[in-house]
Amino acid sequence: MASLSRSRRAFWGDIRFLVGIALVLLSIAAVWLIVAAADDASPVLRAHRTITQGEALTSDDFQVVEVGLGALADDYLAPEGLEPGQVAARTIAEGELVPARALTAADRLRTTTVVIESGTGIPEDVQAGTAVEVWSAPLLEDGRTFDVPRILVADAVVREVLRPEGVLADTRTRLEVVIGRADVADVLAAVTGGATLSVVPWESGE
Repeated sequence: MASLSRSRRAFWGDIRFLVGIALVLLSIAAVWLIVAAADDASPVLRAHRTITQGEALTSDDFQVVEVGLGALADDYLAPEGLEPGQVAARTIAEGELVPARALTAADRLRTTTVVIESGTGIPEDVQAGTAVEVWSAPLLEDGRTFDVPRILVADAVVREVLRPEGVLADTRTRLEVVIGRADVADVLAAVTGGATLSVVPWESGE
């Protein structure tokens, strides 16, 4: 019996030894994976403010962050990838990692900005980067009444909200909006023709 008891103790001692070795190996593997993941981190640019389509870009618009993107690293903009003369090809949200395709050369962008005056109030959450529709109610021939409102620009983006300030300020709000160059003539014609313009925010679904 004594011999059997010693054999059992020796057996369980061996098991505990092997388990201990396995735990040590697992610990080493975990540390190696953590170090390997850190080594795979790539420096990319992150926007520290909302940047609207068409804005000229500088290094001041971004901060460099280290992110483990793996095979996707080439899809995002590295610090050395920012070149002079580049502009935002679309709105880049504050805090967003910047995709390389979100930048383009200024001469390739087919948008511009115009300042319009909204004849109706706009929601408080309309701000730089908000996608909006521009609606127009044309002035009728009598010069006093307006036609039924219709969509003038279906896919504009707010660059800046110029809200009135001061007690004696006009109650109407002006906005600088980004529109396609093909829409410029219609917008200017509506403004010079006395139409009432309004902006309506909408969700892009992206």
